Amino acid sequence: MAIVGTTIFSHILPVIFGFFSFVLIISGSLEDNTPKLCLGIALFVIACAFPYAVLSVLV
Repeated sequence: MAIVGTTIFSHILPVIFGFFSFVLIISGSLEDNTPKLCLGIALFVIACAFPYAVLSVLV
């Protein structure tokens, strides 16, 4: 049986991180704001790698 936390780390948090990363990427590229753009790219990479890192420890 799956742990309740696995759903949070595999389905909910990556979607939230991905949404905010797209908002930051679009906002940073339209405003020519490089720190905001870099933060959005970093947050997107974290959203992609986060489930694999956390779930390998939990399961």
